[in-house]
Amino acid sequence: MSFQTIPWNIILASRSPRRQNLLKELGFDFEIKTKEIEEIYPPELQREQVAVFLSELKASAFVSDLKDNDLVITSDTIVCLNDEIIGKPVDRDDAVKMLGKLSGNKHEVITAVTLLSHQKQHTFYEVTEVYFKPLTISEIEYYVDNYEPFDKAGSYGIQEWIGYIGIEKINGSYFNVMGLPVKRVYDELMEF
Repeated sequence: MSFQTIPWNIILASRSPRRQNLLKELGFDFEIKTKEIEEIYPPELQREQVAVFLSELKASAFVSDLKDNDLVITSDTIVCLNDEIIGKPVDRDDAVKMLGKLSGNKHEVITAVTLLSHQKQHTFYEVTEVYFKPLTISEIEYYVDNYEPFDKAGSYGIQEWIGYIGIEKINGSYFNVMGLPVKRVYDELMEF
């Protein structure tokens, strides 16, 4: 089943199964192509600027490959606790430490999305506030050991066990926290 009402050959530049599934659920046909990008950003960038920079960096890798009706979608999600950017954990201990920081606190999830064609590029972002209850060390370790959230910014997936038991409320898009603000993506695709 497809809701393909746009004249583009959509290319999703993401290995994330969550992003792939969310875009599929919007009803668009697309193919997946990825390129290795070193996700390094200038240190003076802050919060939203980091997500935007990384999303656009990923898109720039596709500029020379675009055919006339190709539209590439790239994105980047970061987690911010106050002004500290919390990336993906390097190992189990780092994941436990990250979740310990988020425990009992509000943080923000920022996802930037870039749409790129031969004719133009458009980048936008969404911010969602996430409130965690105070988590016990046994809850954190159970989650990390059983769900291995090493490919996720902030060391968690809202759609997994830790989201069920740990998140008290969110302000903003739930799907943004999963890595793709689907309503905004849909609206932007329809207008692109």
